[in-house]
Amino acid sequence: MELVKAEQTPEQQQITIPDVLPVLPLPDVVVFPYMIVPLFVNREQSAKAVDQALAENRMIMLVSQKDANVDDPKPADLHDFGTVSMIMRMLKMPDGRVRILVQGFSRAKVEYFDESNPYLTAKVQPKTEPQVTAAATPELEALVRNVKSSLERMVALGKNISPDLVAIATNLDDPGRLADLVASNLDLKVDKAQEVLVLIDPIDRLRLVNQLMAKETEVLEIQNDINTQARGEMDKSQREFYLRQQMKAIQQELGEGNELQEEIEQYREKLKKAKMPKEVSDEAERQLGRLERMHPDAAETATLRNYLDWMVSLPWAKSTKDNLDLNKAQKILDEDHYGLEKIKERIIEHLAVRKLKKDSKGPILCFVGPPGVGKTSLGKSIARALGRKFVRMSLGGVHDEAEIRGHRRTYVGALPGRVIQSIHQAGTNNPVFMMDEVDKIGADFRGDPSSALLEVLDPEQNFAFRDNYLGVPFDLSNVMFVTTANMLDTIQPAFRDRMEIIQLSGYTEEEKLGIAKRHLIPKQIDEHGLKKNQIQFTDEGIRAIINTYTQEAGLRNLEREIAAVCRKVARQIAMGEKKVRKIHTDNLDQFLGRPKVIQEELLKRDQIGVATGLAWTPVGGDILFVEATAMKGRGGLMLTGQLGDVMKESAQAALSYLRSHAKEFGFPDDFFSKNDIHVHVPEGAIPKDGPSAGVTMATAILSLLTLKPVHRKIAMTGEITLRGEVLPVGGIKEKVLAARRAKIDTVILPSLNKRDLEDVNETIRKEMQFIFVDDLQSVFKAALIETKKAGKIIRGPRRLRKGIEATV
Repeated sequence: MELVKAEQTPEQQQITIPDVLPVLPLPDVVVFPYMIVPLFVNREQSAKAVDQALAENRMIMLVSQKDANVDDPKPADLHDFGTVSMIMRMLKMPDGRVRILVQGFSRAKVEYFDESNPYLTAKVQPKTEPQVTAAATPELEALVRNVKSSLERMVALGKNISPDLVAIATNLDDPGRLADLVASNLDLKVDKAQEVLVLIDPIDRLRLVNQLMAKETEVLEIQNDINTQARGEMDKSQREFYLRQQMKAIQQELGEGNELQEEIEQYREKLKKAKMPKEVSDEAERQLGRLERMHPDAAETATLRNYLDWMVSLPWAKSTKDNLDLNKAQKILDEDHYGLEKIKERIIEHLAVRKLKKDSKGPILCFVGPPGVGKTSLGKSIARALGRKFVRMSLGGVHDEAEIRGHRRTYVGALPGRVIQSIHQAGTNNPVFMMDEVDKIGADFRGDPSSALLEVLDPEQNFAFRDNYLGVPFDLSNVMFVTTANMLDTIQPAFRDRMEIIQLSGYTEEEKLGIAKRHLIPKQIDEHGLKKNQIQFTDEGIRAIINTYTQEAGLRNLEREIAAVCRKVARQIAMGEKKVRKIHTDNLDQFLGRPKVIQEELLKRDQIGVATGLAWTPVGGDILFVEATAMKGRGGLMLTGQLGDVMKESAQAALSYLRSHAKEFGFPDDFFSKNDIHVHVPEGAIPKDGPSAGVTMATAILSLLTLKPVHRKIAMTGEITLRGEVLPVGGIKEKVLAARRAKIDTVILPSLNKRDLEDVNETIRKEMQFIFVDDLQSVFKAALIETKKAGKIIRGPRRLRKGIEATV
């Protein structure tokens, strides 16, 4: 836009504006008075309005549209305030469009529009502006100065305004014309520009323009800050690039060479020393070639460096020499662990095979047993006996398959899986690798880690284990894998099939006594800063801790109780007492308080309808009493004691067997139809399940019905059939130990379980009597006491125990 002369010429002052003028709608612009603006005329109706104006007095009314998207505007689509302008020049373009150059004269208000002609006309009422000078008031003068300085500030911030325009504005003293000049160059939207045009009072108009300039200046300042920051970052990057180029040139002049090239040469040297297989070496060389061709500052160089660091640091050909001295290995195993003869024998067998066949594949052992029996510590002992490195990986709660196989290098922060990381940590390719808690592996949308371990633990496949991060095979066949679990039920069948299962039962009292004397007590004395001559544990004291303060298959609670005693003694010595502390049964409660476990006891007398059974729990064996009573009813069977489905079925099978042999046992014909039988297993808060209480339930019910007492020193276990056969059950060692703790001297076992007694200590086998049976008749004959005196049904005692879920 261009500004006309500040004062009108005499010819312009004599021009009279007609009442009716052709109207030219403007879609996206507002024309102010005294401005010269080029306009394109595309619409046919607008072109006719221009022709009519040129044919008469060259004057036309310019009004802005309310919505620029309306192609054929009606009076309702137009503002009622516009600018009367003079068409100074017209030019017809080759494409048919018309270009005109107009000059604004005066603000005017439209009284009404007329659509009767081929073009739009309007009756207009020109608006005369009051004449005001900049020096009229101090406030107005300050406002004019502020607008001029804001205009200069906008130019300084990069606003695209002509210097000539700034010079003209600087010399203007008319507030109205200054406001129109600035507003026409602020790139205002139509609605904002229309607000300025409508204001007749020059001071109000200038005040509004000043506000709009303030907003525009603020936006320009923010934009300038953003540009400055971006330019600064770009300049810094360019500066660093130039500096690096100069540094390279200086290094070449000094003969120091390229730092990246030196690094690549170091990688090549490490690749030679790593003695990788050919397939692995080729891949490493290929990645090294990529690094060599890559710019040092590229983002991928860090990823490649990390990958090559892993490749050259893995023990591809580094292994430890096995200790094949069987006697020395046996001695080490005996030093580290008391008992566990079967496991020690298996390890010595593995060493014997390695001695005879050097390239034999490593076995995969799975130690299964209750907590605290030394499964994890066995792994360290095996590594020490073999002379190998030991690494351990806990799988409890692992859900992500990538924990085993690693992440692909496309992911940010990718790393190899924990298998390769552990091999890297060991520094050899044949460590003893312990995987703890394999029965607690989870599976979700991220994959099944136990399925990923199938390849790791299969000797036929793990010679070419492929980690996702490395992308090349790694030989795991020399690794001796040892896994641990508390139970086998939750382990995937295919996973379990790849391992050699070795069961670890709970320790006997004698074994716990020996372990406490050889390992636990010396360890706790040392950890508590005591000396051997300051505290002494008697065998009776240790037995009392085992039996009355702990009830477990393992040793953790026993070690805690010994530690508690040591702490009490350490406190007394620290306070100045010097006498030797001797721990025995009489003073044990002074150190540990009252006993925490009520020992299992025999029934005080032989009773009718009460039989003693044996149960297996995750922390060892237990005994339980099965009670039976009868009452008048309709032949129903009631079961209580929180019994599982399998145990309920055993009770039903026992009753069905007795009912089918009613005549043989001398029951009245109508007895079962007129009486209900109630079978109860005390400790009702503890869930119980399993088939091995079948013989116990049958014996208790038969004792009730025949009024023959059950021998109180006989305990029994076994599953029954409807034919009266006794089937084998599991957990024999734990059940026998539980019977011995309760001072039971005779145990009735299924004949097929006779071979399981080999796991029981020979001393215990000699001290106890075992009756092996094949059918219920043999059980009844051994357990029931013949008596002529009829006694009434007596309930057995309710023993207090810890809340251990019994699997009978």
